[in-house]
Amino acid sequence: MKTSRLSAFFLSLILVASQVFTFAADAHSEPNSKKFNASEFIFDHIGDSYEWHIFSYNNHHVSIPLPVIIYSNRSGFHIFMSYKLQHGKVFKGFKIAEEGKYRGKIVELKKINAEDVSLPLNFSITKNAFSIILISILLSVVFTTIAKRYQRNPELPPSGLQNVFEPFIIFIRNEIAIPSIGQNKYARFMPFLLTLFFFIWFANLLGLIPIFPGGANITGNISVTMALAIFTFIVVNKNGNKSYWKHIVSPPGIPIFLKLPIPIMPLVEFIGIFIKPFVLMVRLFANILAGHMVAVVFLSLIFIFASIKASLGFAVAPVSLLFLIFMSLLELLVALIQAYVFTLLSALYIGMAIEEHH
Repeated sequence: MKTSRLSAFFLSLILVASQVFTFAADAHSEPNSKKFNASEFIFDHIGDSYEWHIFSYNNHHVSIPLPVIIYSNRSGFHIFMSYKLQHGKVFKGFKIAEEGKYRGKIVELKKINAEDVSLPLNFSITKNAFSIILISILLSVVFTTIAKRYQRNPELPPSGLQNVFEPFIIFIRNEIAIPSIGQNKYARFMPFLLTLFFFIWFANLLGLIPIFPGGANITGNISVTMALAIFTFIVVNKNGNKSYWKHIVSPPGIPIFLKLPIPIMPLVEFIGIFIKPFVLMVRLFANILAGHMVAVVFLSLIFIFASIKASLGFAVAPVSLLFLIFMSLLELLVALIQAYVFTLLSALYIGMAIEEHH
């Protein structure tokens, strides 16, 4: 127990140190004449982008460009690397909007140097999209390796990666899938639940590392959490039995005046079909986004006070770093808890949909 606590503490220190060095370099990269903008600094670090930012020094940005894939109604498909659009550059009539309602998105100029722009179809590989691909490959490699080892030596005790992940797999089976879905029906939903759990957990952990290949705010992006919630929505309603749909159309045990002539309860039950995935989406998004924002805010306090007076920055730094260490330890726990909660709720919804009512 003591060893695990020390490991968690030193891991948080490494995360804090990497965050401080990365964010400090970015903050000092701004020209001296430009006042530190806390809100811009925070949202730049938690938002998605068309490049993988490594660090900045003396207003020089070091980043990994990502593929831009867009379709224009006027000129068709265009594929190029994102460095051609850096620092407000215009390439083939496209640019990244720096202000307005399309801020941060790739827009097409209808006329060169004109403000009249349109939004092309965008299939680009952004930082979040690349991280999702990376995590998917990592999950495939890790669990394919574990599965092959089990096939070759099913009688041998677990070791290596098996020893790390087997307790989580058994926990999901025994404490989530079986109690929520049932002993006889849980098996066919285990691949889905395991994929949900490990994808969310890996994404949360990778988001805590501010340097490549980490730093992407994957589950703090509502588009990603919405996609995960939609998968749960499809699995739940595709596997719903007659009792599940009958309960929605004509809830049992409800007075008739709540069903006819105005179908109040059926309407409430129908809306509940969509509220469940909505809750999943917002819960994960809000918790992860809040954690990332708080961590960057604590770091921003150092530079906010330093912009007023250098000595104030040094005075605030120890307090900010102590809070940041606490937040890093908390975020390591939250990363696991949010994966568990999302998987548990998904299993409960599936269990409610396939349960045989008597």
